[in-house]
Amino acid sequence: MSLNMDRVASAFTFKGGMLPMTVMELTSADPEQIRAQLAGKVSQSPAFFQHTPVVLSVEQLDEPHLALERICAVCRAHKLLPVAVRGGTDPVKQSAWALGLGWFPPQEARPRAVEEAPLAAAEPQPEAEASPAPAVGRIYRGTVRSGQQVTAPEGDLVVVGAVNPGAEVLAAGSVHVYGPLRGRALGGIHGDRQAGIFCKELHAELLSLAGNYKRLEDIDPRLLNQPVQVQLRDDQLNISSLG
Repeated sequence: MSLNMDRVASAFTFKGGMLPMTVMELTSADPEQIRAQLAGKVSQSPAFFQHTPVVLSVEQLDEPHLALERICAVCRAHKLLPVAVRGGTDPVKQSAWALGLGWFPPQEARPRAVEEAPLAAAEPQPEAEASPAPAVGRIYRGTVRSGQQVTAPEGDLVVVGAVNPGAEVLAAGSVHVYGPLRGRALGGIHGDRQAGIFCKELHAELLSLAGNYKRLEDIDPRLLNQPVQVQLRDDQLNISSLG
């Protein structure tokens, strides 16, 4: 009997990607306390709670066993979709898998660079060699079209062109758009709270800095179609005119 050696058509491919994801850091394991706080958040920003995927971080909890199923149910009742859990004990990991969720190990704290430590002595120091320049990030020239994602995993992202609706631009640092921003812009994707977003014409579907979001319907209409800068202040996105 002859074997059919024809190559089977590929049904899928695996690709690495960097997707924007909201992390919900739990400081309480009480589902009812979480429910009460979520209800308040929904009233403040209802547009955010539209089947938004979230990662549940339990790193700040000292709970060997969590009512993870109840916590997920509370999230779904408020239109948040838990997709994974970060941190926790082995029972928490097993519970996540049993619920069909992914699991991530705890996020390691980044060590403080030695150069950032304050000098103890005020004596004049011999001139040292120039320190390495910060990551230059990425410059993208042209229009970022719907369905396209442009990322700078290190440093700032500079887009010399427009970001169309349905397009997405992400950066570890700040996002600069020298053109209309009509898609999604996410800065500080690794948690940099000093990152900002700058554009010549604002009509963004979504703005995010270090995991803090604001959607188009939450933006002051007076700032739309204007050159603006976006900064993070007290966990809130502050949008101001550059004009």
